[in-house]
Amino acid sequence: MSCANGTDALSLSLAALNLGPGDVIFTTAFSFFATAEVVPATGASVFFVDIDPLTYNLCPASLERAIKQVEAEAKLTPKAVIAVDLFGLPANYPVISQLCQTYQLRLIEDAAQGFGGAIGQQRSGGFGDIATTSFFPAKPLGCLGDGGAIFTNDDALAEVCRSLRIHGQGTDKYDNVRIGQNSRLDTIQAAILLEKLAIFEDELVSRQRVAQRYLMRLNDVVTCPIVPDGYYSAWAQFTIRVPASRRQEIMQMLSVQDIPSMVYYAKPLHLQTALLGSLQVDCTEAEIASESVLSLPMHPYLTDNEIDGICQAVIQTVAKSGQQV
Repeated sequence: MSCANGTDALSLSLAALNLGPGDVIFTTAFSFFATAEVVPATGASVFFVDIDPLTYNLCPASLERAIKQVEAEAKLTPKAVIAVDLFGLPANYPVISQLCQTYQLRLIEDAAQGFGGAIGQQRSGGFGDIATTSFFPAKPLGCLGDGGAIFTNDDALAEVCRSLRIHGQGTDKYDNVRIGQNSRLDTIQAAILLEKLAIFEDELVSRQRVAQRYLMRLNDVVTCPIVPDGYYSAWAQFTIRVPASRRQEIMQMLSVQDIPSMVYYAKPLHLQTALLGSLQVDCTEAEIASESVLSLPMHPYLTDNEIDGICQAVIQTVAKSGQQV
């Protein structure tokens, strides 16, 4: 089911699951702000958990500690988990799904960056009770403006989502059975997505080529991303790690050579001003990542020569320090 954007896809999903005051929704401390900002709007409490330092995705062990803490305090009710497929790599759903079953939690997959990724034969957007994605231009499948979608195998849940996105309509748009919102995908953006969807599989293959060439050139120079066995990344970003004390220097030196770079994300969610005071367990790995990550250009139309030029610039920058980063 399409909607206006990825943030709406998340908020509609939480509304469809009837989450609200007194409930706790667990999520990663390392993601774009939209992942967490939709929670307080429902009246529920957001609880931040740490990440796996190798994949940057939600750490199942940290999640279980958080769940047990809420249960032990017995003041709020654990209700749901929002797991994020960060940088194109699906979260550890085999373990996260089992935890959700054990503790009777609903699972929402935020696949805004992961559309096209997979674990085995199961694609991103197919995990949990409900999944969301974004079609923002920078995403693996992007339109030329805003767009989003919701995925679920639950027919009843799907029907509620359809109603919520069109002013809570019932049998028709003048029969309103619940409080909803106006969140329809623009027709022009839908037309663009249909054309881009036709070449999406080819673009995924090209993204693998770009990532593999980066890994071949940079694996012995900087800390490169990993893809666990059985996982397939959509490579929304190619994110390396560098010493925090040298990140700005490296970005400036790349900029001099007209090579763009970005930091996703310089401040973890539990330290965002609007979310200070939220529930959390220790999120040290998220804080370390925020100080050391650096994303290089990544799209399916990078040529081998362009990739080699980017890599050479990174290698030269590292060599000037006389140490591996």
